[in-house]
Amino acid sequence: MFDQMKLSAWTSGIRNKYNLPLRVELWNGEQVDLSSEQPRVKIRVPSPGGLRYLLSPTLDNLGEAYVEGALEIEGRAADMIQIGNSLAEATGKPARTSRVASALRLVSPHTREKDAEAIRYHYDVSNAFYSEFLDPAMVYSCAYFERGDEDLATAQVKKIDHILTKIGVQPGHTLLDIGCGWGALVLRAAQKFGARCVGVTLSQNQFELARERVAQAGLQDRIEIRLQDYRDVSGEFDRITSVGMFEHVGVQHLPEYFSRINKLLAPGGVVMNHGITTSDVEQRASPYGGGEFIDRYVFPHGELAHLSTVIRTMQEGGLEVRDVENLRRHYAHTCAIWAENFENHAERIRQLADPKTFRIWHVYLAGCAYAFAHDWISLYQIVCGKAGQDPALIPWSRRYMYDGSIGDMSLTRH
Repeated sequence: MFDQMKLSAWTSGIRNKYNLPLRVELWNGEQVDLSSEQPRVKIRVPSPGGLRYLLSPTLDNLGEAYVEGALEIEGRAADMIQIGNSLAEATGKPARTSRVASALRLVSPHTREKDAEAIRYHYDVSNAFYSEFLDPAMVYSCAYFERGDEDLATAQVKKIDHILTKIGVQPGHTLLDIGCGWGALVLRAAQKFGARCVGVTLSQNQFELARERVAQAGLQDRIEIRLQDYRDVSGEFDRITSVGMFEHVGVQHLPEYFSRINKLLAPGGVVMNHGITTSDVEQRASPYGGGEFIDRYVFPHGELAHLSTVIRTMQEGGLEVRDVENLRRHYAHTCAIWAENFENHAERIRQLADPKTFRIWHVYLAGCAYAFAHDWISLYQIVCGKAGQDPALIPWSRRYMYDGSIGDMSLTRH
């Protein structure tokens, strides 16, 4: 009875402040609409115990309740995220966690074993699962929409070409792709740009399918896929790419990470780091408990650095930043397409994953689209070379990135 009285007061407060197309259905059949509009989202509370999640509606609490079945939520994922964020905002609590809490979060241990375990948890759901919402090449990173009207498959090819053109890949170059996924980048680098490639991943599923795709393309003599930690790679490479991987490294370990890349980079070489950053300069978790939900259910031990931290730690690792490009708009659009694909293929996906996994990904993809759209997080492509190199190795302008010709760009290995 007491919780229902609190719920009544809570719904009155929400109605007075917001106009949310939300219906709450209680276990006893009672319905409460929080707007005169037709509800786009319905939250069913199957038992009195579920009320505590509604009465303290952080994104972490609401996400946990949905994933664990304490609340039954119906609606498009984008609507669920938008309404969930409004409910969290209505609590009046600070959007971000305190600096102390953030500091504790950023000292989580990153060992080879824990990192490998986290990668397997996220990426080894199944290849069939990912194929339902990714493009045919299964590129699981931000696409590049040159005009904005491209389909996902076209935009992913453009992204890979954009990366390989930016770093000036030429025939005969050796290229290391750290976190190679299902092999799309190394395949393109070998086929179109004539590079000799090594791709490393910690995901068994990615390793097996990437090797299969290399064999199908007849490129075993030009591409090697390894199930290997980047810290165990040896040798020197003319070009190095890291796409959507450094988020798993840990903020405290970024200097070591970039130092390792520097050691693997040949003199005169070029590296591209393509990764997600936080827009919060104090590097606190995403607002309203969204970061806590992702850490618990989606990316264990994942950490986002601010752009300023990334640039500083690159310099500490012996790299010189040469070019920085913000692709936040591109990733918001990419995630929105993934979320739409996920919902359009929901019935097939339910057959490929258990109900809990389905619910995690249902809200995660739409939540990412929301976070990018609202500048909670961003995506930067950063081109680097070894610090202290001859400035003649740096191109005069960025024109080569867009006309597809490196012209007088002096990026060859000495």
